[in-house]
Amino acid sequence: MTLASEDDVRYRAVQARDPRFDGWFFVAVTSTGIYCRPSCASVVPGRSKVRFYPTAAAAQRAGFRACKRCRPDASPGSPEWARRDDVVARAMRAIADGVVDREGVTGLAVRLGYSTRQLGRLLTAELGAGPLDLARAQRAQTARTLLETTAMPAGEVAFAAGFGSVRQFNDTVRAVFAEPPTALRERAHGHRQGAESTPGAITVRLAYRAPLAAEELFGFLAARAVPGVEEAGAHFYRRALLLPHGLGMANVRTPAGDERFLLATFVLDDLRDLTTAVKRVRQVFDLDADPESVGEVLARDPLLAEAVARHPGVRVPGHVDPDELAIRAVLGQQVSVAGARTLAGTLAARYGPPLARSDGSVNRAFPPAETLAALEPGQLPMPASRGRCLVRLAQALFRGEVDLRPGADRERASTQLLRLHGIGPWTVAYIRMRGLRDPDAFPAGDLGLRRALERAGLDGSPRGALALCENWRPYRSYALQYLWSGALDRAPLRKAPLLEEEIVA
Repeated sequence: MTLASEDDVRYRAVQARDPRFDGWFFVAVTSTGIYCRPSCASVVPGRSKVRFYPTAAAAQRAGFRACKRCRPDASPGSPEWARRDDVVARAMRAIADGVVDREGVTGLAVRLGYSTRQLGRLLTAELGAGPLDLARAQRAQTARTLLETTAMPAGEVAFAAGFGSVRQFNDTVRAVFAEPPTALRERAHGHRQGAESTPGAITVRLAYRAPLAAEELFGFLAARAVPGVEEAGAHFYRRALLLPHGLGMANVRTPAGDERFLLATFVLDDLRDLTTAVKRVRQVFDLDADPESVGEVLARDPLLAEAVARHPGVRVPGHVDPDELAIRAVLGQQVSVAGARTLAGTLAARYGPPLARSDGSVNRAFPPAETLAALEPGQLPMPASRGRCLVRLAQALFRGEVDLRPGADRERASTQLLRLHGIGPWTVAYIRMRGLRDPDAFPAGDLGLRRALERAGLDGSPRGALALCENWRPYRSYALQYLWSGALDRAPLRKAPLLEEEIVA
């Protein structure tokens, strides 16, 4: 497909105001100097007056300002950055986590194994903006959130959002939103996105592409909630966060009515962690996924077609911390989900850093790899062999011998994990799926998968599963979620789908 024909497709999406394309690209209008989501309800101008950009940063770099009506900077993220594992996608995942603000462009380049010049050329060529522009666009969105939802002085907002100076903050807000910070705050006064029921709380909307099987997501998280660290119900999920600058708390809930967002309230030790906290919670709920594309691929297979039609919008639950997810995967080996929760809760009670203030039953974060790496296996409440595996993993994570951080190379991480005694292909696939957000991970030897296929009269062996799953690429992780949830049993999906016959947390 040529570039011109791609733009014609984009323009038809804009004419249709199709929300499925929000976040995939942005449309700018030359006559107004404004850029929007494809679904913006503003009048669609003639084809000659619009320009298309792959990122909000590219539109801003070209001199366009964000639409005040559709708030394009708050669109769901592009699902491309999860599907792909090239350097551009890895860079986008790291930038979204706030790496540029914390480590600079040099730190980002080192993490990815490129020079700063090479990285800048690659990002600009594909995305129309370099790492600084992309980080700047993200800081602007964080600044607007803080201005509209808190009473923080503008100077504090500037530094919490990651700006190096108040002047830089003022100039950026004016350039991106066409008005000064004070005007943004005044316009939001009286109809903020969420009332601050807790002092210091920040409530934001987490947008997604419909449909979303929210009940299954919340049920999945509730079944695996670690006592003291997490708590979940049919319509809420709260958990402690271990963030770069301190601890935090996230409380996510479904809003009243049929909305295309979840509400998330954050209480943070350090507001510089807001961008990171928002991104990591989005990953838990897989909110940047494209359910239409997933459903289209999986429905081509007669085995899954009926389940996809009956249960649209099934997501792959992620995690806020890949290191924690990896440790919990080892913790849960050869025990039930309930047993794994108990073990994880015991570890958290003994070694997890306490929160300054609790929320419900949540009062501490899960212990970081650094803490667990300093323990002796005999100190852990589990069989000695599993204790040794857990400590080895924690040490490898702490030393950087296994890198699961945002922007990590999935293939390299898999190789690093497999070098550790006690970690096999199943565990690696599980970590890739939930921790590294790989939409195409597939543990062919999984027991739960085998039994689901055998109940349907199919070959559930690893060889049989691998033959079947070719039809599900590049969304095998989503197919697996359907199978684990009992989709082939022609019954309603379980609210708390059982993973791999309850042998991992």
